Amino acid sequence: MKKPHLFGRTALTVLAAVFALLFVLPTLLTITNSFMTQSEITANYGQVFATTNPGTSYISDTINLKFIPDKVSFSQYITILFRSPDYLLKFWNSVILVVPIVLLQLAIASIAAYGFTRWRGKVSDVIFFSYVILMLMPYQVTLVPNYLVSDWLGLLNTRWAIILPGAFAPFSVFLLTKFMRRIPNSLIEAAKLDGSSEWQIFKNICLPQCRSALYSIAILVFIDYWNMVEQPLILLPDTSLHPLSVYLSTINTGEIGIAFAIAVIYMIPGLLLFLHGEEYLVEGIAHSGSVKG
Repeated sequence: MKKPHLFGRTALTVLAAVFALLFVLPTLLTITNSFMTQSEITANYGQVFATTNPGTSYISDTINLKFIPDKVSFSQYITILFRSPDYLLKFWNSVILVVPIVLLQLAIASIAAYGFTRWRGKVSDVIFFSYVILMLMPYQVTLVPNYLVSDWLGLLNTRWAIILPGAFAPFSVFLLTKFMRRIPNSLIEAAKLDGSSEWQIFKNICLPQCRSALYSIAILVFIDYWNMVEQPLILLPDTSLHPLSVYLSTINTGEIGIAFAIAVIYMIPGLLLFLHGEEYLVEGIAHSGSVKG
């Protein structure tokens, strides 16, 4: 009876390993290719980059996915870090846009979620339902209203046109409210009997209980806005303010090696944040999704 069960577990493990490898391969390919020379990339990928420099370098008819460079080259990283400041400027543009969005969204969502948790009623439920409806809408639906409001407020072509709509996004309010409602009401009532104010209850009881949810929201929001493209293209006509996510899509096809190296640098903040808060991410989403009411 145990052999079929053991065989099934082994088969599932092998299948999961295969899928995991398939998911990791593009990242691994990007990292290893960032250490290749431009000529080697052109030779390996053939017709994919056939329009790069016609007639100036050998282009094969077949595509060769190569994970180990013939000759390790750091020229792309030297160009990015020392020779051309544009790449690092775009990287810091991303940081300047995304970090305030994450911090402000966490602060606003925490206060709003506490309000939805402590004061329940028809009006509160209607407002919370409106948050859910807004969360279901893709950003492209609200892009035109955001553009019009930013233009009316005089924020167009400034970073605030990106930061303010991101700070008030409904996703984190919804997720944090569902998580905060799982805190036992008896714990809050005991704190009130001890003379704690609403601010003390919020700061000393609710926020510590929601640590995993805050971590998970921070990771999800960071990844979402770190990869944004539509918002900067529409709300920031000045290309000098564009983040690296937009700049990656505009790199000349003759700089594929540079693109690989920039992509590696671009992945580092998200990977570090995910690895640091992986357990909180899983716990926060699992608990938020299991809450009733």
